[in-house]
Amino acid sequence: MVKTRIFLTVSTLLSGIGSPLFVYAQSNTAPAVIKSDPEKHVEKNDGKKKNAADNVESIAVFGHGSTRQTMSIGRASMQQSVPGTSALKVLNELPGVLYQSADPFGVYEYSSQIFMRGFSQSQLGFTLDDVPLGDQQFNNYNGLGVTRAIISDNIGSVNVSQGAGGIDVASTSNLGGAVEIHSIDPSHKRGGAVSQTFGSNATFRTFARLDSGDLNESGTRFSVSYARLNGDLWKGQGYDHSDQVNAKLVQPLARESSLKVFFDWSSTQQFDYQDMTKNWLSTAGSNLSNYYPDYTAAYQAAQGTYPAQISKTNDPKDAAYYAGTANRVDYLGGITLDENLTSNLNWKTTLYGHADTGYSTWTTPYKASPNGAPLSQRVQQPQVARGGFESAVTWKVARHTLNAGVWYEYGNFETGRYFSQAPLLGQGTLGNPTNGFPGDKIFATAWHEAFSSNTFVFHMQDTYRVTDTLKINAGFKSMIVNAGNSVLAQDQAINGKPIAQGHLEASNAFLPQISANWRFLPHHELFFDVSHNMRSFPEDGFATNISASPWTASQASFQETKKNLRPETDWVYEGGYRFSSQYISALASLYRINFSNRLQLITNSAGINPITAVQNVGGVTTNGAEASITLRPVHGLSIYNSFSYAHSTYDQNVVTSNGLQATRGKLVPNYPQFMYKANIAYQLGDLNLHVDGSYISRRELTYTNDLHVPGYFLMNFGARYNFGDAGPFKGINASFNIYNLANKTYIATTNELGNNFVNTGYNYFLMGAPRQFFGTISTAF
Repeated sequence: MVKTRIFLTVSTLLSGIGSPLFVYAQSNTAPAVIKSDPEKHVEKNDGKKKNAADNVESIAVFGHGSTRQTMSIGRASMQQSVPGTSALKVLNELPGVLYQSADPFGVYEYSSQIFMRGFSQSQLGFTLDDVPLGDQQFNNYNGLGVTRAIISDNIGSVNVSQGAGGIDVASTSNLGGAVEIHSIDPSHKRGGAVSQTFGSNATFRTFARLDSGDLNESGTRFSVSYARLNGDLWKGQGYDHSDQVNAKLVQPLARESSLKVFFDWSSTQQFDYQDMTKNWLSTAGSNLSNYYPDYTAAYQAAQGTYPAQISKTNDPKDAAYYAGTANRVDYLGGITLDENLTSNLNWKTTLYGHADTGYSTWTTPYKASPNGAPLSQRVQQPQVARGGFESAVTWKVARHTLNAGVWYEYGNFETGRYFSQAPLLGQGTLGNPTNGFPGDKIFATAWHEAFSSNTFVFHMQDTYRVTDTLKINAGFKSMIVNAGNSVLAQDQAINGKPIAQGHLEASNAFLPQISANWRFLPHHELFFDVSHNMRSFPEDGFATNISASPWTASQASFQETKKNLRPETDWVYEGGYRFSSQYISALASLYRINFSNRLQLITNSAGINPITAVQNVGGVTTNGAEASITLRPVHGLSIYNSFSYAHSTYDQNVVTSNGLQATRGKLVPNYPQFMYKANIAYQLGDLNLHVDGSYISRRELTYTNDLHVPGYFLMNFGARYNFGDAGPFKGINASFNIYNLANKTYIATTNELGNNFVNTGYNYFLMGAPRQFFGTISTAF
């Protein structure tokens, strides 16, 4: 397989354990001052008093009062999961959302996939406290993985807009919705929290947080957190390790304004799981893994002598390698001034910066070393440096809440591919690749590229409360992204051709959105939304085979496609109904998406030195429906069910160098047509129990739908008990979680190396983890 693991971004730490429970919560009290986002902060008041359900431990809010389909995940949901669980993993309980990962924790970001209504993560928007996190794809050139950006214990809430994110979301990839993550502020009281997690695969995670409390009468305060994870792979040898630090300072100002400073640092080292094909699954089994640390076995395999089980596969040379690793260090920081100039006028500005460095390795039997060893170590060294600002003004006048702002970012992305000499058998081994690689052993530079980009976005919107029960939100954004690369070095003898070099611009002066919400009866409301969105061209290194980037191809292919290449755009139409009461919360919605200029990474032949190009495969039409209901029949019991259906098909056939490909009417790969999710949770005094399950229908692996992976049903269990206080410790808790309760063998991530038009035998996927057990002890002080 092609090893393109440039980035390790620990996006999903200890995920999938203890899924969320969805209960009713309603915000009915308007804030005393205006905040910067009229849709999120001002237009929530319907004049009613809170009811008893508001005191229930809220886990999801079904977008009450919003003019578009939105859902919120709170701290209660994060606390039900094993500490460290990614916010993206928790979102998997929402209708229309599919999250996949090869490990039970979601730590392995190469396998991390999130889809919403058929859109992949590279076509969604992600922010942390308004700071853009890019598109969350594995080779993230303009952002940072969610779990690298913030320790999950410090997440306060996650807001999800399925189908259309807010106009003010700082994203250039927001075609199918947005995920906005918000961190908790330091506590007003001095103290902290600690937790210790342990479990299957020698998992050992430690978290500690210290809060200064108010340092003066104005309320100046700060917090510092540290998290450390160690755990082995669930199959084969190797491990995942990460260290992370978060710090945040809050300075309250007059008129409930504030100045907030934050800093995040993370360091990760990670081994790869082996990619799979259907042939390898049927011959070698689901536990197929790399040779590490057996250098002799890898050396002999490069010479054509394979272990018995691997020799049964149709391509034993490609079925296993010595090791693949990824190693990353990130710094993210910023400062936000949220200033209420008057009771009706707010100005909010955020300055931020992000730096990323590291390397990844893959021991390849496809390129020998100069000393005669039949294999070598391929090394890639990506670096990201970006910075920018956001500034917006919100003004409330009469029944209108006007909001306008700008976002600018300058980014640099540099990446190169090198080959390092491997030792001869008997003269040493490659050892542990996460401990670095011998720079003096590099004998070839395949390529070295440097990208730069300038992003400018302007938005303007108005939320108009027509009556006390009807409001309309309308606005637009203008976006321009200019990006290009220069090739600093390349070796055509290795690459086979000159690699892509040039500039592209994605721009649109008018991307409108209009939405409305009507509360036609107490507890009952209707909403609709229409939006036009655009995604800029993603960046990536040559032949990395991960993202649909024009720069991943050859110079000839780039020049040819550049003539007619257009950025991806879509129109999203949705409407729905919400019901909210003390005992029932319900949501039903219908949507249609007309997707134009869909760019796909076309991969032909095997994953080793494949023929790849980015091609406009035309339009895609999606029609879908979603429904969710939460029942609370008695105190402490909550029963949640959600259903989603999506029919997403290509509008026309595609012509390639191999001829006409019959894609018209075929389902879009990787996303299921049907999903069902359920959760039952019960609280009895200090004991909390929950069981959740999800059914995912079959997923197509090819554009012509001649190969698919079967559907599966997965269950998880969780329990938590509060032993109360003891001396300085407040709330000593013990929790126990089981992932994959029925020990189901299933396929998780699909087509992580790109899609083929037809079944070539090299349609890659990753297996999901078997049953896993975890326990946690936590307390505050």
